[in-house]
Amino acid sequence: MPVTDRDVLFEDNHLIALSKRAGDIVQVDETGDKPLDEQVKSYLAHKYNKPGTAFLGVVHRLDRPVSGVILFAKTSKALERMNAAFKNREVKKTYWAVVRNKPAKSSSTLVHWLVKDPSKNVVKPYPAEVPGSQRAELSYRLLGELGGYYLIEVDPLTGRSHQIRVQLSTMGCPIVGDNKYGYPRGSRKGSICLHARRLQFLHPVKKEPVNIFAKLPVDGFWERFEQF
Repeated sequence: MPVTDRDVLFEDNHLIALSKRAGDIVQVDETGDKPLDEQVKSYLAHKYNKPGTAFLGVVHRLDRPVSGVILFAKTSKALERMNAAFKNREVKKTYWAVVRNKPAKSSSTLVHWLVKDPSKNVVKPYPAEVPGSQRAELSYRLLGELGGYYLIEVDPLTGRSHQIRVQLSTMGCPIVGDNKYGYPRGSRKGSICLHARRLQFLHPVKKEPVNIFAKLPVDGFWERFEQF
């Protein structure tokens, strides 16, 4: 499905943010499916009647089955500065996740050391540092319960591959639909109940606070949690 005006959450001369649909890939992969960055380039070229393709830089990524805020840079200056902001942990990321098992603690901080197996595209957690591992840290709090499902707000302090998915699973709370990390069955829609809810940062050029918020997907399940 091509990008439309309805998908855009924020745009100025330097940045564009969209509400990513679960199932979209951010950059090209082995599937050959058209990635989101190419769709956004086409959208911008058409919107502003630009010949050829518009510049677009990938600032960060979301896993294919995850929905929510995704940010791109429209200028090389913004790309360089936003890359630095993410690297220096100057961007506050907030996610919502739905799980079936109630967390043992209503709020806590999780720290693991993660090792990725690229051949299987899975990440294995360890309680202490091992060769080839990366430190992963997040904080979470329980927002509420609805129909036997629990809504958790997650603030990752690091940006490791599959971090939220594997760390919540490790504490006994696999995300609904995420059979790669312990949920008993996958979603027929190819999605998991993990949503990038909010991005907060200082604008790379204007130096003004930016707060980008994405509503929950309307799929007959997710939107019920908007009440929280």
